[in-house]
Amino acid sequence: MNLLLHKLSSPILALPRPAKRAVALLVDLALCVLTVWLAFYLRLGELVPLSGAARWAVAGAVALALPIFIVSGLYRAIFRYSGWPALLAVARAVAIYALLYAAIFTAIGVPGVPRTVGLIQPLLLLLFVGASRALARHWLGEQYQGLLRRAQRPRVLIYGAGQSGRQLAAAMQHSPELQVAGLLDDDERLHGHVLNGLPIYNPADLPVLARTLGIRDVLLAMPNIGRKRRNEVIEQMRAAHVAVRTLPSMNDLAQGKVSLADVRELDLDDLLGREPVAPNHILLAKNIVGKVVLVTGAGGSIGSELCRQIWAVRPAKLLLLEQSEFALYAIHHELEDKRTAGAAGADPGQIELLPLLASVQDAARLHEIMQTWQPHTVYHAAAYKHVPLVEHNPAEGVKNNVLGTLRTAQAALQAGVSDFVLVSTDKAVRPTNIMGASKRLAEMVLQALAAASAGAAGTAGTTRFAMVRFGNVLGSSGSVVPKFRQQIRDGGPLTLTHPDITRYFMSIPEAAQLVIQAGAMAKGGEVFVLDMGQPVRIIDLARRMIELSGLSVQDDANPTGDIAIELSGLRPGEKLYEELLLGDNPSPTLHPRILKAQDDFLPWAQLEGHLAELDLAMQHNDVPTIRLQLQHLVPGYTPNEAIVDWVYLEQQAG
Repeated sequence: MNLLLHKLSSPILALPRPAKRAVALLVDLALCVLTVWLAFYLRLGELVPLSGAARWAVAGAVALALPIFIVSGLYRAIFRYSGWPALLAVARAVAIYALLYAAIFTAIGVPGVPRTVGLIQPLLLLLFVGASRALARHWLGEQYQGLLRRAQRPRVLIYGAGQSGRQLAAAMQHSPELQVAGLLDDDERLHGHVLNGLPIYNPADLPVLARTLGIRDVLLAMPNIGRKRRNEVIEQMRAAHVAVRTLPSMNDLAQGKVSLADVRELDLDDLLGREPVAPNHILLAKNIVGKVVLVTGAGGSIGSELCRQIWAVRPAKLLLLEQSEFALYAIHHELEDKRTAGAAGADPGQIELLPLLASVQDAARLHEIMQTWQPHTVYHAAAYKHVPLVEHNPAEGVKNNVLGTLRTAQAALQAGVSDFVLVSTDKAVRPTNIMGASKRLAEMVLQALAAASAGAAGTAGTTRFAMVRFGNVLGSSGSVVPKFRQQIRDGGPLTLTHPDITRYFMSIPEAAQLVIQAGAMAKGGEVFVLDMGQPVRIIDLARRMIELSGLSVQDDANPTGDIAIELSGLRPGEKLYEELLLGDNPSPTLHPRILKAQDDFLPWAQLEGHLAELDLAMQHNDVPTIRLQLQHLVPGYTPNEAIVDWVYLEQQAG
């Protein structure tokens, strides 16, 4: 019924003002006739034809009512806004009409017309005309407001006239949020045609369409195209200054059905320009299926994704080790929800989830946990990784990243863990900061332990140690991508440390899968390096994110732009460029995205004494000695800043 009323109201609302007044006048004329007929029925108790004397009653009603209504201004009112003032105006006009009509047909009388008709008909006319105005207000007013709301919705184009684009357009047909103005498609044969009422345009015309049609957003509905092609399409749209949003991949769209809820903001993951390699399921399963797996730092960016990927591969037990209570609760709650939903094909009755509060610096607690559950595989993701924070708190950073790794590895050795995989970072290569130096030293600790374990009689191969080194991951804590997105929402400016700063990027799921696969290839002591593709200049990333949000960059060339980019200078310990390899001789592996580095290290017998000295310096917060020890132990470590440890500086000032 509502749909029928909507269809009827749209043509009426589209009429010009004189036509609308003519419609209202015809309605009132019909009401005059109807009320005379009803008045005869109420008086005589039977339906009579409007002929003979009854025609005089009809003619009198029309001849009196319509001129009075016109003179009273009833047809100048906008019915969809009719309120009490309009109804009072109707009452006044009908009152004047009633006096004249009753004078003729009741006081004077007309042969064949009952005198009471002169009293009944004006009352009926008041009721019907008033009701017609109230109905117009409710019906047309609501529809008109709906039309206004729909007209004020942001106008968007859908890129892709295929199945996903058509489904999305259909889903948005009655959306209160967005209004589809047409489709874009690369197929020249479709240009100029109309699909389900929507014109199909040439994507090359987008800058012109954005101006002429008022387009503010483009929804990218091509979920099955490759990342390289997607990057080309997105790059083509940057000049139009429209916000670009996209659909998930086809694997994420359940049963081919698309809704507006599936549309998401564009991630840098869409702009990396290279295709992720499908995971090798044999490598994914090797150290996980049916085994007890422990993840340290389970609530962190990488640790939590490792837990998700491991859970999907169906271990027997998954131990979540984390020192942050909230982070541990969050990942445990998320995985329990997956268990309840039966997601990822896992049997909820077979995977045991154990959230364990612990610090990797607590050797006794680690030993207790390892001995209790005897894990087969340990993924060590616990680390302090925020460069400026670790630079301001160097002793704690080294304790957690170096000694925490050592104590976790020693507990794993004593418990007979089969595989131990360290999550490392590109900042470990020729580091200029404490964080990077500590991660390289953590790598060296595992390299030394692996060599010592392999050389010790009776213990060869008890634990295979491996390290996986990669660059920045998208969306991790401290990542520039969520920071830039929030700054764009806040209206800017975007803050950047240096115009030449360059970083490698990879999506968190891809990084986690590659960590698991690299660990499965370990034989002991390897440093694996992930192929991160081409590095990205952060200022280019900032510009791209601004432009793909439908805004413009404010700079010298465009002083009236929407959002500025401000440079704050390099932070303590920050490098302009990151590297993944110490040398130039990486070896290939079974996986095209995983390489094996050839990095030197100190033997355990020599390294152990230096670690003891480093531990002693940290106990006294002797920051100069800590830095000297790191410089002595870590090849290429060259601090680019003076000491900035808050505690040390305050002690020196005192």
